[in-house]
Amino acid sequence: MNSRHGAPSVRATYRLQFRGGMTLDGATALVPQLARLGISHLYASPLFAATPGSTHGYDTISYDRIDPALGDEAALIRLAARLHAHGMGLILDIVPNHMAADARNPWWMDVLTWGQASPRANWFDIDWDVPDPDLHGRVVLPFLDRPFDDALAAGMLALRHDGESGLFFIQHHDHRFPLRPCGYAALLAAVDAPGELLAAFTTVAMRAGPGREADAALDWLRQWAATDAGRGAMARIATLHDGASLSGRARLMEVLAGQAWQLAWWRDGASRLNWRRFFDITGLVSLCVEREEVFDAVHDYVLSLYRRGLVDGLRVDHIDGLGAPAIYCQRLRARLDALTPDRPGDVLPGGAVYVEKILIAGEELPAAWPVDGTTGYDFMDQVSAVLHDPDGAGVLDRLWAGCGPDARPLGPIVRAARTYLLEHVFRAEFGHLVTLLRRCLPDEDGSWAGQDIRPVLVCLLLHFRPYRAYFGDEAVQDHAADRLMLDAAETAACQTMTGEQAMVAADITRLLSARPEQAPPPVVRRMQLASEHLTAPLAAKSLEDTAFYRYGRLLSRNEVGSDPAVLGLTVAAFHACCLSRQARFPHAMLASATHDHKRGEDARARLAVLSAMPEEWERQVHDWFAHNGAAGRHGPDRIDELMLYQTLVGAWPLEPFANEAERLHFRRRIRQWQTKALREAKRHSGWISPDTAYEDACASFVDRLLDPIVCASFLQQMAGFVDRIAPAGALNGLAQTLLRLTAPGVPDLYQGCELWDFSLVDPDNRAPVNFDYRAGLLEHATSFAAAAADWRTGRVKQDMIRRILAFRQNYPDLFTSGTYEPVGIRGRDRAHAIAFLRRHGGISLLVVASRLPQALGVRATDLSVGRDVDLALELPRLHGPWHSLLGDVPRQVTHPFMRGQVPLACLVHHAAGE
Repeated sequence: MNSRHGAPSVRATYRLQFRGGMTLDGATALVPQLARLGISHLYASPLFAATPGSTHGYDTISYDRIDPALGDEAALIRLAARLHAHGMGLILDIVPNHMAADARNPWWMDVLTWGQASPRANWFDIDWDVPDPDLHGRVVLPFLDRPFDDALAAGMLALRHDGESGLFFIQHHDHRFPLRPCGYAALLAAVDAPGELLAAFTTVAMRAGPGREADAALDWLRQWAATDAGRGAMARIATLHDGASLSGRARLMEVLAGQAWQLAWWRDGASRLNWRRFFDITGLVSLCVEREEVFDAVHDYVLSLYRRGLVDGLRVDHIDGLGAPAIYCQRLRARLDALTPDRPGDVLPGGAVYVEKILIAGEELPAAWPVDGTTGYDFMDQVSAVLHDPDGAGVLDRLWAGCGPDARPLGPIVRAARTYLLEHVFRAEFGHLVTLLRRCLPDEDGSWAGQDIRPVLVCLLLHFRPYRAYFGDEAVQDHAADRLMLDAAETAACQTMTGEQAMVAADITRLLSARPEQAPPPVVRRMQLASEHLTAPLAAKSLEDTAFYRYGRLLSRNEVGSDPAVLGLTVAAFHACCLSRQARFPHAMLASATHDHKRGEDARARLAVLSAMPEEWERQVHDWFAHNGAAGRHGPDRIDELMLYQTLVGAWPLEPFANEAERLHFRRRIRQWQTKALREAKRHSGWISPDTAYEDACASFVDRLLDPIVCASFLQQMAGFVDRIAPAGALNGLAQTLLRLTAPGVPDLYQGCELWDFSLVDPDNRAPVNFDYRAGLLEHATSFAAAAADWRTGRVKQDMIRRILAFRQNYPDLFTSGTYEPVGIRGRDRAHAIAFLRRHGGISLLVVASRLPQALGVRATDLSVGRDVDLALELPRLHGPWHSLLGDVPRQVTHPFMRGQVPLACLVHHAAGE
């Protein structure tokens, strides 16, 4: 099902975060540097118009123009021209699932203005028919900073007129809520507006919807409002509807009652919302992009950029948020394929499509999606897990369990988080699903009439592990995997149910698994979609945004796409994942860092070392527990203290702080991480109701630990501990990089990560990158051995990337069409390597990455092996010489790790005559 066009031309991508100082022209200046590194495609974060000041671009307000903060289309043309001049292309991140619920979003404002009469009333995922009669045909807007009555009495809802659009609106801080033009005649009559204007708006009221009459009336109102008489009238209308007075409040209440929306306190959003949002972010409203007219409106501009050769491939954000992902992917593929012949002849082949999708263990992308693979979270999990030692689980579990009653296994933590989210965050979504289920469940004999289905549904949702099933999709496809996951959830849930509840659970599962080709009733289809739109955010928020901050056994496994309960992956299992990817999605992205990661790829690689030395880590932590004095204070508790120590170990710099400014910057980063961690965990604090006393106590603890006068002993211990494990951590980072560059798939580099990446969760991982420094290192490339001797600068990582990407550029078919052959390993040290061959057309590439390198006696001077290694590869017979992409060729290729050499090998063999 892969792309027939551009995916094979995507050799290596470089993810660049626009905004925060990075513009299109700024990216254009970087193109020669990325070309020297060996990148084939710049991989851009969203470029379309977003809310002013957006730091990420996922809050789109318009799909038909470039965000002016980044440049304009002319700037994009300049970027594309520079990329083409260097034989490169552009992959663009697009956001078809949601837009900003913002006054600058014209589609959203049109819906708020006209309600169900708007031609875009069905473009957003709004439930216009909720059971609450007060909300029937209206949109709940939970954006008030206080309860509605309080906001009204305090004069916080001001009626104003917009001279540009002609619309009246309600102003609340930065929010604007447009008034329905059907009621303007009454407003204008109270201030003696011209009779012809009143007549025009009477006609608008009769039409009850947009059209030429409404446009003409609004244009007339704009003109009149710009006159002295009009300006005075607008001021009087505002005064007449001033909520600070009883009479004004009554008039304003009457106006508000006639709108297509109802204002509410932001805290009421969780229980009253009647439209789908992105996860729990009420500022982002979801689209019905499965509707063809919405698809066209969202994609017309980006497809025109593709046709003109300005964009070469697409990354689809949050594919699981769409109502019908298979239909969407098929439509997108068809549009791209139809436009491909019209693209300029001097650009790279285009059409690659990648989807942002979290896969749990054993889950695969649906075969009905004609895409080139995921954005690489699955590989990020696999390559990290194989560098962890699963044998360390017992000791790490013991350390974790000793941190108090909240230090439980991951499963109960996730289920508790899901319970909390269903009760407090997704109450509206859950209630909507219950209502639909009530309409679907059998009740002919009254057997379910008195049954409370809520606990049954909750139990099923607690045990459903993947993001979602796809029965609600309109495409006919294989649902065997979906059914297995639903059945597994039902089996687990029924362990704690009564017999009657188990029967209800069976009915719910049957309804959820109705296939589209069976033509289930429309209410069942709506119920399926409601369920699938709930399970995705529930899975993400319970694991990534809650459990990751509550479960602290080893934070390097608390990463997007990973299962923290699985400490390590065997080499055989890693090979199996690579073989599966090669067979199904050979052009999938391979990531090890993203804009969503919880900590940088090299911070995780360093923390992975702890899994192979758990007893020493346990002793060190207990020593810190005993001597740092957190116990008995207001904070942190043992869990938050353990997570803090791991964060410090992972992020600790390789060189001593050069000055006080560097030390303070590091402290600010740690405190920023800590605040987010405490609020995401929702144990002692939270985003809605922060416990500032506990947060302040935790921040004071950080300040004390990092104070060289107060805690000199701790700082010396921390620096010494990191110095001992940093060489092994660096080797893990290089092994991770080597595997990403050579395994089946397309290596993706996150901005700046060609050097060491010890970043923390966003916004830290989106900090500006010193590209000039990286360009300087790249310009003065040296031998791999010399780079290894200077490893603390990160030059060795950049050098590896440059060398292997240059080889990929010269031999692309080896990676797009070559074999992937796991290589067997013998010897006492066989656990310390991962080896495989890639072969095609007489060329063989042997890759050997180190694993669990602490036991190899890694030298801190140059990352070389400090002892003899008993490890031998079981290679096929290949006659003739090998040459190395990294360092020297081993004396025996079958014994690649030699004392005094960096334990990494990337060897090339050419068959005779090639």
